[in-house]
Amino acid sequence: MKKNMMTLVILALLVVNTALTGIMMFSVMTTNMQVVELVKKISLAVDVDMGTASGIQATPSGGGGNVNIADIATYNIADQITVKLKHDPGSTDEKDRYAVVGVTLSLNTKDPDYEAYSATIADQEGLIKDEINKVITSYTYEDIQEISTEQIQQKILQSLQNMYGGSSFICGVSFSSWLTQ
Repeated sequence: MKKNMMTLVILALLVVNTALTGIMMFSVMTTNMQVVELVKKISLAVDVDMGTASGIQATPSGGGGNVNIADIATYNIADQITVKLKHDPGSTDEKDRYAVVGVTLSLNTKDPDYEAYSATIADQEGLIKDEINKVITSYTYEDIQEISTEQIQQKILQSLQNMYGGSSFICGVSFSSWLTQ
């Protein structure tokens, strides 16, 4: 009788142990998956901040995703652009800060406005540089250190598209060089 009672106690403890092990595994796996997602997000953020020379491709205004690389022509702005950055009013640093930028524009050859605008883009390079200058001068040195260059490229792209009346024949802005001092 004692052996039978002891067997039942051992069996009950075995069932409880198995159930608790299962519960523990599910809770650990859920937490583990959350940690993996967090690590992915952190590594993506680090990659975005480190990728300073990458380009942004915009969605054409007609819809339909990114522009195919075969449909892109590039236009390199002839000279690097030197831009004086805005002073941070809260900063004690009175030193003038500059950004020196080499810019390449991606032009969508399939866009209806490509033929009209691409022929005169070299003549309008001064206006394009001015738009780029306006966007970059709106940032302080501290702002540029905190944000990614992709955000700046996106703002330049939007500004250039607005300059051309909302046309998306300019579908990307890339920095061939980027230096802040």
